[in-house]
Amino acid sequence: MARLLALMFLALSAGLAHAADIRGEEVTYTDNGTTLKGYLAYDASATGPRPGVLVIHEWWGHNEHARNQARRLAELGYTALAVDMYGDGQTADHPQDAGRFAGAIRQNRALMMQRFQAADAFLRSRSEADDSKVAAIGYCFGGSVVLEMARSGADLLGVASFHGALATQSPAQAGQVNSRVLVLHGNDDPMVPPEQVAAFKEEMTAAGVDFHFVGYDGATHSFTNPAADEAARKFNMPVGYNADADRESWAELERFLAELFGG
Repeated sequence: MARLLALMFLALSAGLAHAADIRGEEVTYTDNGTTLKGYLAYDASATGPRPGVLVIHEWWGHNEHARNQARRLAELGYTALAVDMYGDGQTADHPQDAGRFAGAIRQNRALMMQRFQAADAFLRSRSEADDSKVAAIGYCFGGSVVLEMARSGADLLGVASFHGALATQSPAQAGQVNSRVLVLHGNDDPMVPPEQVAAFKEEMTAAGVDFHFVGYDGATHSFTNPAADEAARKFNMPVGYNADADRESWAELERFLAELFGG
């Protein structure tokens, strides 16, 4: 019995020694003089660089939702950077402010690309990240950002959009998109109507993009964010959390990233 207990203790000790040590680190980087405040999540117990994932926030700005997703990615073995697209870590508490922040970026594609590229360069510079294996994911506003980066030919292995807008003023061109594309969409999302979905699929097909589109019945806008229900009540917005779509879309992302990074 004593020997058995000793072996069990050694096994438990070994398991604890190799347990993940997820860290979240406040980081700053700059874009043309603008200070950007990000959040880097990684497993401090791991050795060597890991694939990197950029996480682009909803129109509310760099908030806890984006940080939580970065931590979840770190738990999967990736190094994740929750990005600040607005500057100085700005966040909005009201749809009017969120719309103003997001609009300033959406209406200035050059600025959007600069802010994204600043985050991309910062992530690749970190010793925890493998600069040859980088992908990007985005939520709502962030989903539209990562799709625009893919359309622009950004050096990303893949991008994934969660309940993001699909329309664009700069459609993908054949031979220009270097990224695989995953779109996770709420089929009941009034902000992204069926005609926008159809146009997106036609665009991707015409450009020869390697894309995968998954729609979730009963899911509306912001279906991955538990805080969406409060926003719906407070501001009468057509958004809402959907636990099933949240779970299933994250599983799709896990498979997508594993394929991208050869896991």
